[in-house]
Amino acid sequence: MRIVQITTDSREHYRTYNSDTPAFGAAPEALLEGFSLIPGIELHVISCLRNQVSSPSKLTENIYYHAQTVGRRGWITTAYAGCILKTRSLISKLQPDIVHGQGTERDCAMCAVHSRFPNVVTIHGNMAELQRLGHHGHRLYGTLASLLEGHALARTNGVLCNSAYTKGLVHYRARKTWLVPNPIRTPFFQKSLCDPITDAPILLNVGLVTPRKRQLEILRGIRSLRRMGHVFKIVFCGGLSEDTEYGRQFTLELKAAEKEGFADFAGFLNVQDLVKLMDRSSGFIHYPSEEAFGLVVAEALARGLKFFGANLGGICDIVSDIPGTELHDTMESLCTGVSKWLADGAPRHPHAAAEIERRYHPQVIANRHIQIYREILGQS
Repeated sequence: MRIVQITTDSREHYRTYNSDTPAFGAAPEALLEGFSLIPGIELHVISCLRNQVSSPSKLTENIYYHAQTVGRRGWITTAYAGCILKTRSLISKLQPDIVHGQGTERDCAMCAVHSRFPNVVTIHGNMAELQRLGHHGHRLYGTLASLLEGHALARTNGVLCNSAYTKGLVHYRARKTWLVPNPIRTPFFQKSLCDPITDAPILLNVGLVTPRKRQLEILRGIRSLRRMGHVFKIVFCGGLSEDTEYGRQFTLELKAAEKEGFADFAGFLNVQDLVKLMDRSSGFIHYPSEEAFGLVVAEALARGLKFFGANLGGICDIVSDIPGTELHDTMESLCTGVSKWLADGAPRHPHAAAEIERRYHPQVIANRHIQIYREILGQS
């Protein structure tokens, strides 16, 4: 089977065009790992970028990479017309069995549905719902992204939904939907190489610092535990921009918490460094106001961390039937749960790892994709 995957190269997202190595989001990267393990698959990855980049033609024995340069007028304000034309021309030469657009955040879904080949789309983030909730940083982008999402969902052969929450939001706009969770990258399943810190247990939070991820609210809530006499440290990982009011306020309060000795900021970590930090930690907090899936939750459970989270979105799917996980409806309730856990000695919960691997290993999810592709091609 010959497959085309259209996904965003992180060099475009971060404007790191001088890098010679393509990079992808955590979920698409894990899916590529899975496809590399399946015989009889020829996979072509296509990414659109504003600048020319140097890249290898092959990522693995059966996975090829194609970077397409698209001028500034070919992006969202023209409904990704430039991206569509560039990818359509290449896809016509490749003659795949099926085309898969990874996400509606950028050009990927639009390029897939206008490829003139059988196609499916994966929803990673719900653009229309984020627009309704006011979570898009730029109003014009949010409006256009939600409109183009609806356009793509109505025209694709089917939509892969990463959670029941996502499926509930898109099923009425699509011809067909499947519930397919995001896979976890294989380093999260490797054996631990270090022991957790026990004298001051580490609580971990991973994600881009934004109002939707609510790191500032977490920091303020956790501060009350310090005042109760609990000894611990909360470490935040991810991107942080002080160009926003939320980022500036978080930085200000984080610096005060660092001086008090109960908080730290690790910045953006590569996967191996993140795994090591998780293995040194004991607990994990993820308390967003909206979440399509919550891949970091599954990653934390794969490393044996005690989990405290928000009772919403795809988080509910991940922790379903996983003992020792806690979902909370309020920050006060979450902090009470963390307080009890710290008083009990902050135990880890490694028993979840085997079930998480069974559900989210890249090869498991890649095989499910192949089943769906065959279903689509059978209908064709």
